[in-house]
Amino acid sequence: MVSKTRIFFVSDVHGSDRLFFKFINAAPIYKANVLIIGGDIAGKAITPIFRKDGGLAAEHQAVWRYPKSREEIEGLDRDIRSIGNYPYMTTEEEWKEIVKDTAKMDAIFDELINESVERWCRVAQERLKPLGVRIFVNKGNDDPLILEETIKKSGYVEYPNEKAIYIDSTHEMISLGYANMTPWNLPGDLPEDVLAAKIDTLAAGLKNVKSSIFNIHVPPINTHLDIAPKLDSNLTPIISTGGEPEMAHVGSTAVRAAIEKYQPLMSLHGHIHESKGYAKIGRTHCFNPGSEYTTGVLKGLAVDISENKMESHVFTTG
Repeated sequence: MVSKTRIFFVSDVHGSDRLFFKFINAAPIYKANVLIIGGDIAGKAITPIFRKDGGLAAEHQAVWRYPKSREEIEGLDRDIRSIGNYPYMTTEEEWKEIVKDTAKMDAIFDELINESVERWCRVAQERLKPLGVRIFVNKGNDDPLILEETIKKSGYVEYPNEKAIYIDSTHEMISLGYANMTPWNLPGDLPEDVLAAKIDTLAAGLKNVKSSIFNIHVPPINTHLDIAPKLDSNLTPIISTGGEPEMAHVGSTAVRAAIEKYQPLMSLHGHIHESKGYAKIGRTHCFNPGSEYTTGVLKGLAVDISENKMESHVFTTG
């Protein structure tokens, strides 16, 4: 009987508690042996909760809320974290000063991200270790560098960036949590030649590239996986005369060239939220499950692989 490994893959959860806990719960639901997050795990914003007039006040999704009871406070905290923001208790005066101090804001952001990811790692260990499930959480181009040490300290959650790791007895996985250059000049944006060199270095260390998995945050260019709205000089989507946004391929030339050259069994990508899809480049099966993190909907991929074959796959939504 052919031994199979079932992978459940997601990407771009961007700090959402709701998505991460759905991801963890997916292991027993889909009977997955291996869970992988392909990058961009940190949230993008802080939601201040103001201590005011003996009570609390916070603006969440354009609505002011004034929680009083313990249940209401916990509910506000949960709602803020569910969309990937971080609640932060402060005063209006203190917050005005923080907003003006970039270094202080960055320090607070790093602390809140660390606290959240540490909590995620603890929950993952509590729920998944007894099941014998392996979990890999990688950075993305939008993530701060501090996340590497935070995840490594877990002792259970595995940080795969720039490594070749056996995920089972047969399949090696190389991981890169970077992207080609974006208009936002994010921490993990790299020139194409640097991406190409990093992939070549990792691929050179593989024992059997044909049965390997490429877990690379940015998708290959000119596929169904890398289509995003065109932006103008103000980073605003360009709208066509028909009223629809103009779209463009924004993936990586280096990633596509590497897939064409090495022909791994499978490649897993994220980065482009609106470009859920499947493509085949030569013999390589390429996937991007997409992301809808602000809605609380988890977009995922469940895939079965055997020794040198992708047996089946299904995109999931839940």
